[in-house]
Amino acid sequence: MTINQSMQLAVQHHRAGRFAEAEVICHQVLAQVPDHVDALHLLGVLAGQAGHPDDAIHLIGRAIGLKPSAEAHSNLGVALREKGRLDEAIDAHRLALALKPDYADAWRNLGVALNAKGLFDEAMSAFERAVEIKPDFADVHFNLGVLRLLRGDFQNGWPEYEWRWKLQSQLTSRPQGPGQWDGSELGGQTILLYGEQGIGDTLQFIRYVPLVVARGGRVIVECPRELASLFEAFAGIERVVVTGEPRPRFDQHCALLSLPRVFSTQIDSIPAEIPYVKADPRLVEQWQRRSGPKQDVRVGLAWAGRPTHRNDRYRSIAFSELAPLWSQKGIEFYSLQKGPAAQQRPPDGTRWVDWTDDLHDFAQTAALIENLDLVITVDTSVAHLAGAMGKPVWVLLPFVPDWRWLLNREDSPWYPTARLFRQNAISDWQGVINSVVGRLHKRV
Repeated sequence: MTINQSMQLAVQHHRAGRFAEAEVICHQVLAQVPDHVDALHLLGVLAGQAGHPDDAIHLIGRAIGLKPSAEAHSNLGVALREKGRLDEAIDAHRLALALKPDYADAWRNLGVALNAKGLFDEAMSAFERAVEIKPDFADVHFNLGVLRLLRGDFQNGWPEYEWRWKLQSQLTSRPQGPGQWDGSELGGQTILLYGEQGIGDTLQFIRYVPLVVARGGRVIVECPRELASLFEAFAGIERVVVTGEPRPRFDQHCALLSLPRVFSTQIDSIPAEIPYVKADPRLVEQWQRRSGPKQDVRVGLAWAGRPTHRNDRYRSIAFSELAPLWSQKGIEFYSLQKGPAAQQRPPDGTRWVDWTDDLHDFAQTAALIENLDLVITVDTSVAHLAGAMGKPVWVLLPFVPDWRWLLNREDSPWYPTARLFRQNAISDWQGVINSVVGRLHKRV
């Protein structure tokens, strides 16, 4: 097999998702031709996809030094963005477009980098240019939807958001069998509502159940196991099934995150009657007895989301950034943090309660939150749970937040009891924490 044939095979493996096989061939080619441009480039792309952006930057940079190409410049830009080097990433994508002006992927990648820097008008223009060149570009349509939702353009955002079903990364498929519900009267039919994304998303959009019931639906909800017991007491839900378990018979179905489109939700028509999630009174009483007599303000705290989340590097806070909180008097902090970050603890002397080992599901977490005065959290499921319960919740947001928190406002139309604390610059958690400390001091 010739070198060219080997590289053709490597590309085929890569396109088919057989990354390990493609990597082996690239190394074999480089063993024979150390400066083989295509092998260096593809190996760099594979490194980036494996979560090694430094290696990707090095390898693709070598390829560009030997033979610049639009594809290599754009892929270099992707790796630079993953490292947070946004200005360099934007420059790399612009170099790609200088070489190949109608390169839809480069326009997409440029839009993503501009969006990450908060240059939303320019990002919108880049995405729109990409779909002009490639009208069926699902990833760009989805990005357009997210950006429009972030900017409050719900009317044009929800239809574009539906393009997520055409993404290769969409791991949860629609149910087989009956068709997707279009919002028409159900007349007593059984409808399956399911969460195809994270726990926080499911908590946010379970609010639509009463609207589905009002259209004559008998509602079955499919959700992660951690939410099952919490939702069993939800008014209007006739049955809860855990994700992955056999589904009962149903007549129609709809993803929870498609319900805002079905109901033509606008900012002023968001169903925000709270609480729409309620803690089990028996569990609330158990946590109340365990907490004992109240002396100080009780504040729940969560500082990190799921590490595998695509935006976790921006939304989670390093525990050391929270240091100014520990000097606040009259506060008893309750950890609501799960996962690897839960092992971190404040200095000795801080009034700190950590019962997270006993928070086996969100029914227990809700009952504990019901006993607190305030929840302070990053953008994770705890924020949605507290907001759905109508508890005071302060949400700490990165410079470019998730679309549901919108822009340039301290309140949330989704959660009336939420107060939003936003970064004024990328990764500026110090400013956010200082604002929280000032507000906390006034509250105490």
